[in-house]
Amino acid sequence: MNLPEKVSICEVGLRDGLQNEKVIPTTDDKVALLKGIIDAGYKVIEVGSFMHPKKVPQMADTDEIFKRIGEVPDDVELRALIPNTRGVQRAIDCGCKKVKLNVSASRMHNLKNLNRTPEESVAGFADCVKMANENNIAISGSISMPFASPWEGRTPVEDVDAIIEAYMKVGINEISLSDASGQAVPNQVYSLCKHVREKYPEASWWLHFHNTRGAAMANILAAMQAGMTRFDASFGGLGGCPFVPGAAGNISSEDVINMLDEMGIATGIDVLKVMALSRKVGELVGHGLDSYVLRAGRSKDLIASQTE
Repeated sequence: MNLPEKVSICEVGLRDGLQNEKVIPTTDDKVALLKGIIDAGYKVIEVGSFMHPKKVPQMADTDEIFKRIGEVPDDVELRALIPNTRGVQRAIDCGCKKVKLNVSASRMHNLKNLNRTPEESVAGFADCVKMANENNIAISGSISMPFASPWEGRTPVEDVDAIIEAYMKVGINEISLSDASGQAVPNQVYSLCKHVREKYPEASWWLHFHNTRGAAMANILAAMQAGMTRFDASFGGLGGCPFVPGAAGNISSEDVINMLDEMGIATGIDVLKVMALSRKVGELVGHGLDSYVLRAGRSKDLIASQTE
């Protein structure tokens, strides 16, 4: 089995994890969680989003979190999701140095929500790219539902290619493939990942899997076999997309890190610290979390307890 020696994990719990919650942690709590995430060894963290507060009230304090966190290590990247140039301006004002745009590969979804095709949406991002570049802010893009959507089923590869090429045309070469609807399966993941890596060698990739139907871990393994090495995950498996039917459930950060640890694949992240953070998050949101490792513990801890 051809697998990488090292994998990068982006913690998205502060954004994708919390955006679906009814109980919203305070800004102080979020800042404390962010500091804990950095301390655990993460090098890439999605802090929040600059969406309209009325649409996503859970993210209304993202600007304040960036202002309060202060200096972070040079090798730590803090990013935020944006919808438009207003989001870029908010990033400028609060000191955020990396932003991410998103478009849906589901043509029906994009047309219903924005009255634009996905390619038209990406073409409209040119002003965001220009504004970000002029203010030394890095910018990346995300494609939701590149594998399948609740409206059309399997997403044609040609539709994904068209969006990738539209992103590249406006100057975005870092792209995330986001299974927001949780419909992806491993053979499809392997095929698409292999395809985009071969067809667009100048691009860099992130994979974002929801565990809605229990396939996220297998999908990560399939993506690694196809050469992918960068993945999003959320503490405690918290979150899901509020705009997609039945799409709750990111893959749990500690579950992914534990699996990679057991496989001898380095992440640079302390899984015990992540588990402690997830327990704290569970207390803050007031309900149980979808994390196997929190329930069962690490395999190595179980073995150690039997030999004492």
